[in-house]
Amino acid sequence: MTTDSGVGPGGSGSGGDVTDAEELPAGWVRATLGELGVEVQPGFASGKHNRDGKGILHLRPMNITRNGVLDTLDARYVVDNSDRRVELGDVLFNNTNSPALVGKTAWVDSVEPLAYSNHMTRLRGPEGLDGKFLAAQLHHMWATGYFKSILNNHVNQASVSRKALLDTVIVVPPLAEQHRIVAKLDDQLVFIGAGEGSLGIADAKGGHFLQAVLHDALRGKLAPEDLSEGDAQVLVRDSVALDRGPWDIPDGWRWATIGKLFKVAVGSTPSRGNSAYWGGDVPWVSSGEVSFARISSTRESITVDSITSPEARIHPPGTVMIAMIGEGRTRGQAAILDIPAAHNQNCASIRVSETAILPEFVYYFLMARYEETRREASGGNQPALNKGKVENLEIPIPPLGTQRNIVARVQGLEEDLRGLREAVTDGWARASKLRNALLHAAFTGALMPQDPDDEPASVLLDRIRAQRSAEVRPARRKRASRMTAPTAPQASGRPIPSGTQEALPL
Repeated sequence: MTTDSGVGPGGSGSGGDVTDAEELPAGWVRATLGELGVEVQPGFASGKHNRDGKGILHLRPMNITRNGVLDTLDARYVVDNSDRRVELGDVLFNNTNSPALVGKTAWVDSVEPLAYSNHMTRLRGPEGLDGKFLAAQLHHMWATGYFKSILNNHVNQASVSRKALLDTVIVVPPLAEQHRIVAKLDDQLVFIGAGEGSLGIADAKGGHFLQAVLHDALRGKLAPEDLSEGDAQVLVRDSVALDRGPWDIPDGWRWATIGKLFKVAVGSTPSRGNSAYWGGDVPWVSSGEVSFARISSTRESITVDSITSPEARIHPPGTVMIAMIGEGRTRGQAAILDIPAAHNQNCASIRVSETAILPEFVYYFLMARYEETRREASGGNQPALNKGKVENLEIPIPPLGTQRNIVARVQGLEEDLRGLREAVTDGWARASKLRNALLHAAFTGALMPQDPDDEPASVLLDRIRAQRSAEVRPARRKRASRMTAPTAPQASGRPIPSGTQEALPL
């Protein structure tokens, strides 16, 4: 049992600064979510989403932002008659995602009840625990790495179990102080959010300009000096060329599909249970590392012996990668290998390096159609591309000299935009530090002064313990005597629950 001065599971040394303090302000307590009687309820999966507004809005992991706010801009609906809903004042916790994103939490501000996926958990606290205070604290614990320290890793994703969540320790001030902290956070976070919004607008304008240049380049509409120089050789054979494509292209250009021009392959993940497969000489790319850049190093490496699938091989420099799955902005992003590397099954490799076509041109083509590629993904809670969808992408191929000029023009523009993006990135980093400092102050008692007249939070714990003690426990079933023959169950007129019929005597 945790107390004002004690540290329970996930407390000191757990990786989150919310519960690491040696002492708490007067009237505060530490307690696990389980001790507080927080209700934990998972959502439901659905592979039948629609964007037409039919049914009820179904929240998924991407609907919780990295700032802990519900965002329903990407709204998906399901037809569902269950009562599995979140309501105004509930807390929504992302229990399953990539390791870096598990634990995102948001306070539900929707007046209308909403459905939510099985990758989300609804939390409802007792009277005396402000839901908005709880959501902000859990999200801050995510931001400071606590949930990453307790998650379970799976092949394609990670999760926090119900038990680990209930064992999570939070700090609880008096209820009146919780309200004051939440109000202060609301006031201050508005200014930080406004600054982040301005940075996002500046970054978006640079990105839109780059996209406009790519749009014209892939249609042969750049200035003549950018397109007329170089080799006019046609690089696409008649046998693989398409009669037409999604838009008009100049004479001498040809349409084809990615799969007809290049070898496309998916990778694999060696068994995590076999330590001999990891830490070898082969760089190993995960989908999260595919982010519109050149890949010259990777976070993990594997051994040659771990590569057993014919397609899961070591790809040479110049291979273009595309991420096929991933929350947020990951899916559909591309990269170019600068090193020989293998990769996991969540991204595909395009062996451009073995053709006369420039890898950079294919990379910029994927950059230009990024949003369209994302929309072509299918699936339920985690929409994904697949090998077939990548192979069927239609790409215009200009003569080699024109490719070189397009690549040079876009690379020059990227260089001009790099300074802007560095300034934006620095601004976001400063905003993140300011946000974390504000939240740290909130959950260590430094944001607002304490009021000695507030009812201590220990009273809340005492009330919860008393309520639990008063609960009537069901009587235990008496074990039948070993000398007595078992009695056949009597018909009750009720249906036998599924899964018990095999245990009944015939």
